[in-house]
Amino acid sequence: MSQAIAADPARALVHAEPVPFWLDDPARPAALPALAGDEHADLVVVGGGYCGLWTALLAKERDPGRDVVLVEAREAGWAASGRNGGFCSSSLTHGFGNGLARWPGEIAELERLGMRNLDGIEDALRRYGIDCDWERTGELNVATRPHQVRELRDEAEEMRRHGLAPEFLDTEQVRAEVASPTYLAGLLDRDGTALVNPARLAWGLRAACLRLGVRIYERTPATSLSTRGAGVTVTTAYGRVTARRVALATNAFPSLVHRVRPYVVPVYDYAMVTEPLTDEQLAAIGWRNRHGMADSGSQFHYYRLTADNRILWGGYDAVYHYGSRVSADLDQRPVTFRVLAGNFFRTFPQLEGVRFTHTWGGVIDTCTRFSAFFGTAAQGRAAYALGFTGLGVGATRFAAQVILDRLDGLDTPRTRLAMVRTKPVPFPPEPLRWLGIELTRRSMASADRNGGRRNLWLRTMDALGLGFDS
Repeated sequence: MSQAIAADPARALVHAEPVPFWLDDPARPAALPALAGDEHADLVVVGGGYCGLWTALLAKERDPGRDVVLVEAREAGWAASGRNGGFCSSSLTHGFGNGLARWPGEIAELERLGMRNLDGIEDALRRYGIDCDWERTGELNVATRPHQVRELRDEAEEMRRHGLAPEFLDTEQVRAEVASPTYLAGLLDRDGTALVNPARLAWGLRAACLRLGVRIYERTPATSLSTRGAGVTVTTAYGRVTARRVALATNAFPSLVHRVRPYVVPVYDYAMVTEPLTDEQLAAIGWRNRHGMADSGSQFHYYRLTADNRILWGGYDAVYHYGSRVSADLDQRPVTFRVLAGNFFRTFPQLEGVRFTHTWGGVIDTCTRFSAFFGTAAQGRAAYALGFTGLGVGATRFAAQVILDRLDGLDTPRTRLAMVRTKPVPFPPEPLRWLGIELTRRSMASADRNGGRRNLWLRTMDALGLGFDS
């Protein structure tokens, strides 16, 4: 049977459950009751993912007397927060390179704030007793093509010039960390990434919010936002919440502030996990230090070990659907899973015969600068953060602090950042949106195949500071 799987990787997928691995957990909490009728509060938070949960929690930490209500359309952690790879990065800018290219004058401060934010997450998990399989493993980025070796070496030198301490690994060194015949070099950051069980992180934050007195209503979709006297009103399916301030944390789903919708598009990302590896299989690939990993392609894979030694393998195939379509029937995409499985066995041929147990997809809020942006509405009574582009597990806590700074009228080192004060270029309307994204995706794939050479379209996008990523 293992030879059959090697010949056709799809055979490794046929018994996989079409559900997110992290959410397929007996520890998943029961849904809280929906809102019915009218509520009043000091602050209403819309969205029960990481950004909304951190906003509610930090609001209570700043002012325990503040009355906070959170409404969530499904259940807390159901969307991206319960489906991602579980990489909690210190980067606030979708990686050092992206941050340096866009905000060279404040990259040192952004890196400092990012590491402080990651430490703050670790401290909060300890204080609230949140068990989410937290491992401060660091991350290893690998080169699988010759041009990527040069790029990793150049990035290491640039990072060192800015006071950081990455380790460039040659072929022998990187394969000593993790044994793959595809690896040519690596760039190791030992402290800037932690791995987590993302769903349990969301559920732990939810439980902490409840302990501090946040009133959470699940299965309560918010349908509109309006000003009401000195406050704002969020209307839901069966009720309303009127509050002094509102924090909007809806990410890939349509914002209640309609004018910001063109700044974000929903992109589907896909992942799967293997069955638990045996001791012999683990020994065959090494990976003793359990680093989170990613390759250096424009279309890249991310992967990591889970607490029970499965391999989560995802990324590569970021898919935008015409008209910014979001639907549960897009969560499964067999053609993508087959591609991912083929790439998995090319990376780890020594794992021939391993089967996948879960396959799933989820939607990411992508913007043209790849990292979160911020704003206010309703005469400053509403604040939002959007556009995390797949690296929001850690950055959402920082974003929650910015949201609260804005709502509380505070001037802080966070609010003074150019990153916080500026917005990305919006996406064009359809059909130009779909055409531009599709051309970018195809151009990125071509660059990977052709030694990293970027065609005229990508060079133009680079010059304009625009892009598409997941």
